[in-house]
Amino acid sequence: MEMVTSLVYPPPPSILLNTMSVVGLVSLAKVGWSEVRGIHLKYSKFNNNNKTSSSSSSPQPQKLPLGSFSSRTGMLLLYTPAFLAAAASFFVLPSDDLRLLLLKSALALHFFKRIFEVMFIHKYSGEMAIDSALTITTSYFTSTALLLYSQNFTLGLPEPGFDLKPLGIVMFVVGIVGNLYHHVLLAKLRNEDGTKKYKIPKGGLFETIICPHYLFEILVFWSFFMVSQTIYSFSFAMGTTFYLVGRSYATRSWYLSKFDDFPEHIKALIPLVF
Repeated sequence: MEMVTSLVYPPPPSILLNTMSVVGLVSLAKVGWSEVRGIHLKYSKFNNNNKTSSSSSSPQPQKLPLGSFSSRTGMLLLYTPAFLAAAASFFVLPSDDLRLLLLKSALALHFFKRIFEVMFIHKYSGEMAIDSALTITTSYFTSTALLLYSQNFTLGLPEPGFDLKPLGIVMFVVGIVGNLYHHVLLAKLRNEDGTKKYKIPKGGLFETIICPHYLFEILVFWSFFMVSQTIYSFSFAMGTTFYLVGRSYATRSWYLSKFDDFPEHIKALIPLVF
């Protein structure tokens, strides 16, 4: 307990936050386990309505199935409410507290980057199920709001024994740059021959793992915890890690099933390990 109290602020006097710390962690872990079991959130290559495969050419324009968005629309829905919540926090939660300012800035920059990627970098060829889109956008929005709400309870409290802010800032920069770089590699790969079919990614950490963009995204979410050092931010970072571990495992399994020449040495998320 002494080690814990030196890393995080005390639990806030909020039933909502303390309950959501547990519920959020368990829910994300459950979704990650579902990904391992083959029960996927329906977006990208795991959307049942997405007929694009490793051997298909660019899909012909067609009417979207009921219960689906275009992938671009769905992705914009995922990130925009969370970005607006982070941007609004500069006005709703005015404060000169450094941790709160860093957290607001990091959240706003992260979701702004994701929107920018949706608009100008990513290449889309399929659809996203509405239920999956609503599930994810609700999670991002509520988690962003609760991260900021939780931080507000730390104002005026003694600092934790270990100040993780500097490490959090470095981790955020590494995570956001690494994530962007590998998203650019994916976009170039899908557009290099004029089609949007899936191929085995190459370059960067794709030479050793199939989901380096997830690895760097995990770093971003852990940077939120290190900047804020609240129990809720720890719970959210841990839950997101569980989900992306499961999603990366499912992604590697998908590539193995679709490509006979997929290199066996390429792991899912951690080079040489997993």
